[in-house]
Amino acid sequence: MKNAARVFLFLRGAAAAALLAACSTPINSGAIPGRAGGAEILWDSYGVPHIFASDRNALARALGWAQMRNHGDLLLRLYAQARGRGAELLGADYLEGDRWTWTMGIPGRSTEWLAAQSPEMRAHISAFVDGINAFARAHPDMVSDSVRAALPVVETDVIGHVQRTSLAAFIASRDQADDETRAWKERGSNAWAIAPSRSASGNAMLLANPHLPWRDLFTWIEAQMTMPGLDLYGAALIGSPVLQIAFNDHLGWTHTVNTQDGNDLYELTLAAGGYKWEGGVRAFETERQLIPVRGPTPRTDTLLIRRSVHGPVVADKPGKAVALRVVGLDMPRVLEQWWNMGSARNLAEFQAAIRPNLISGQNITYADRDGHIMYFYGGNTPVRAAGTRAHWEGIVPGESSANLWTSVHGFDEMPRVVDPPSGYVQNANDPPWWSTFPVALDPARYPVYMATRVMSLRAQRSVAMLESDPSITYDELLGYKHSTRMELADRVLDDLLPAAAASVSATVREAAAVLERWDRSANVDSRGALLFVEWWRALGQRTAAGSSVWSRRWSAEAPRVTPDGLADPAAAVAALEAAAATVARRFGAIDASWGDVYRLRRDTLDLPSNGAAGTYGVFRNVGYEAAGPSRYRAVGGDSYVAAIEFSRPVRARSIIAVGNASRAGSPHRTDQLALFSAKQLKPVWRTRAEILAHLEMREQF
Repeated sequence: MKNAARVFLFLRGAAAAALLAACSTPINSGAIPGRAGGAEILWDSYGVPHIFASDRNALARALGWAQMRNHGDLLLRLYAQARGRGAELLGADYLEGDRWTWTMGIPGRSTEWLAAQSPEMRAHISAFVDGINAFARAHPDMVSDSVRAALPVVETDVIGHVQRTSLAAFIASRDQADDETRAWKERGSNAWAIAPSRSASGNAMLLANPHLPWRDLFTWIEAQMTMPGLDLYGAALIGSPVLQIAFNDHLGWTHTVNTQDGNDLYELTLAAGGYKWEGGVRAFETERQLIPVRGPTPRTDTLLIRRSVHGPVVADKPGKAVALRVVGLDMPRVLEQWWNMGSARNLAEFQAAIRPNLISGQNITYADRDGHIMYFYGGNTPVRAAGTRAHWEGIVPGESSANLWTSVHGFDEMPRVVDPPSGYVQNANDPPWWSTFPVALDPARYPVYMATRVMSLRAQRSVAMLESDPSITYDELLGYKHSTRMELADRVLDDLLPAAAASVSATVREAAAVLERWDRSANVDSRGALLFVEWWRALGQRTAAGSSVWSRRWSAEAPRVTPDGLADPAAAVAALEAAAATVARRFGAIDASWGDVYRLRRDTLDLPSNGAAGTYGVFRNVGYEAAGPSRYRAVGGDSYVAAIEFSRPVRARSIIAVGNASRAGSPHRTDQLALFSAKQLKPVWRTRAEILAHLEMREQF
């Protein structure tokens, strides 16, 4: 790809048919027009690059080119930050991120990790970088001046970006390090794997549904990567040279963030210029980092980094310091694990691929053409000394090696469910114990710190839908995916409505009537959801600290039906009256529709949204931020979605809500948003005939 790619534009209809007739080579053959070691990209009408290459390096090179075409400015911004040079190259807004990147040791470790790659992966990364730089040279007009200084990209940028995304965002973000309680907070993503015994067609099915912010580090690109022996389709976070959620003709997998505690905070007692350790005093390792800051008046920020045997110091107290220890710093071959997962052809090969267990903090949910399904509580849990989960979520004493973990639990020590009698596995960021029913895992067999012991309402809703249908069709799978029903409503309205109907307040009785008619969902046309959400907020404000709104709290003995009922119906009625007044004032009517208030806004589009936060027990998780006094704008949640049936041939549908491109002016920034609003997925095209029938552009290298 040292020469600029030759680009051909095609029309649909007759032109596409003529091209199809000329290109009779089967798509899976790996035969590529052009020079040896070459590749072509067929861009479909949704901006998805279908890459066909003669070998792995050509495939990686084309993926780098494709990411630059659709997300070039974003990619360069992310890589600048991975170097710890965001403030220098992009401006002062990136300084705090740079300070965290240097504190976490990412720039230095990137060189070490690069040297530790296998020769094959090193060549893959190098080719990916070549593709990025080649695109920038060929299309300088598609690189904004604001990010041009980040060029050229180098191999350590890729490695640093992987570390920053995983270790400094998912596992140990700055916010997490500042949270001294260390308590688990619910995170988004859903995953289902359905075995033939529960599938109407007799084919296994997989639902991939990560929930992430619709921006920055967490932006997806959907792509197909094909070479001799491999035909892989899925998505990668921008900057990754491998697909991270994907399927081939034989199998597929997805990820959900798990409940592992992959980092610990240690309190150090300062003494004599160092800290107390094993009965003596140990000096900190120190590093002074100078960070140039771009701006009207350039300046230099000075960062003093102190490291203990536990890890870097992230906070100071009078006479004390707090150090952070994070898993995964010694696991440089994570990209290779994803590549090997995509290259596997059956369950045995896939389990061999994930045995190194290098993907920190992520569950793996799997299905294949042979009918196998699996849930694996993947990632890295430290082998800790005795102590409860709550103990390790706090700040632990750091004066001796008794609390200092030095290893992680291996593959065979982690919770895993393969082919359960239920015919399904699921995860909605809940602990592994309730991945299927009847329960297949006994928490008593694992350390108490391994996972949390609570099942969220979203996870309960997930199981309820699966349990309700013993023979799930592919179309029903799509319908369940888009369910916005609020499990919370089913738990509380049978207490609230009778109490409200008996109220002397006409406002309360009117509000109760709205909730009685409501479909208990957060659909575009749902009337009552706004009132319900505001009522729940108002009730929380009226509930004293340490008290519970529930008459029956969550119980491990009844994980799928608790919590339930209202502890104080009178307080709930008072909250309903206040909520009705608030909703009427803010939105004009207490039965205003959900989609009038909750919106999908990007560029010039402004569409009604559906979906809500998982805290309400909604499977279709969408997060919002205020967009004026009476509107909210979707900013995260359902990000990449794929529903796959392992039929012959495999069939799939997918969506990226904010489109497959972030580049300014691209039509693929918004071309999937209307589908999202309508609860639809787009088709996945994998054969040459399908792609050429929906061809937007062809690039040959």
